[in-house]
Amino acid sequence: APGYDHITSAIGAAMIGWFGTAMLCYVTPKEHLGLPDREDVKQGVIAYKIAAHAADLAKGHPAARAWDDALSRARFEFRWEDQFNLGVDPETARAFHDESLPKEAMKTAHFCSMCGPKFCSMKISQEIRDAAGAQNDVAEAGMAQMAEKFRAGGGEIYVEAKP
Repeated sequence: APGYDHITSAIGAAMIGWFGTAMLCYVTPKEHLGLPDREDVKQGVIAYKIAAHAADLAKGHPAARAWDDALSRARFEFRWEDQFNLGVDPETARAFHDESLPKEAMKTAHFCSMCGPKFCSMKISQEIRDAAGAQNDVAEAGMAQMAEKFRAGGGEIYVEAKP
């Protein structure tokens, strides 16, 4: 994929990293096309950071999972600065956000530029979890009632049938 060799090779790098390779050497978008400049090197290094992280996840490294979990929590809670800082390239993430939501108030908004405040999938997911939790509370109360009835009846699993 001329112009995208940093991405195609990063896919292979993630796989060989998963299988145990000790060192990954990045590839730039200009591979076999020209001499890389500073931005090309940055893109290659970022692609390989992502590949190395994917390999660590595939190998089950707890720190890799903890990093992803921390970023997911920051996203879910709309902690924008934490999202930027936990990313592989904080400057680019911050620039993309500020391009769409430039006002200072948007740095604390509890929605993103894709869905807005009314159609936020994170918010909707939480509302569904909350509703399911309320249903679980009702089920737990019913089971507690039946357990009490069972204990009050002597706690016997098998009871004599009445003729």
